[in-house]
Amino acid sequence: MKNPVGFIPVHGNYRELLSYRKAEIVFDLTYRFCERFLKRGDRTIDQMQQAARSGKQNIIEGSQASGTSKEMEIKLTNVARASLAELLADYEDFLRVRGGKRWEKDSKEALFVRRFALQDGMTYDRYRGFVETRPAEIVANIAICLLHQTNFLLDRQIRALERDFLKEGGLRERMTQARVRTRQQSG
Repeated sequence: MKNPVGFIPVHGNYRELLSYRKAEIVFDLTYRFCERFLKRGDRTIDQMQQAARSGKQNIIEGSQASGTSKEMEIKLTNVARASLAELLADYEDFLRVRGGKRWEKDSKEALFVRRFALQDGMTYDRYRGFVETRPAEIVANIAICLLHQTNFLLDRQIRALERDFLKEGGLRERMTQARVRTRQQSG
């Protein structure tokens, strides 16, 4: 969005980002998954919860930093993506080492989760009944589906940020343009 008065664009609207809303669901799901299915004292609990938190929090931080640093926004969005890739591997490892079956991409279960996730107003509460009543294998697969969706959105977001930077530049370029306009109007 353009800011007609100054050179710092409107920023910090992370709650409007679908990637953030999905990452928040992934965080809530992961927190409950760890409580239900991992043994107290297992280091994996901290690793998974921190990866989920990092995914969500770095989207927030990148969105907030975007007004003055497109570079920082891109970096932090990529950190979010990397954290969620780490979390995805944790869920895949959980299934593999316990002999759980991972759903095929186009299985009826995965397609159900993908369709379910497309509904408007998605929050963790919409998933609660599935996540808090199903066995570990199913919940891990739901998380994997959601992580793939979130990572897809973050990949698209990073590409869009790159295009926007190439088209519009960064803070220094906006500052120079604003200064030139101010001089031309005064002078």
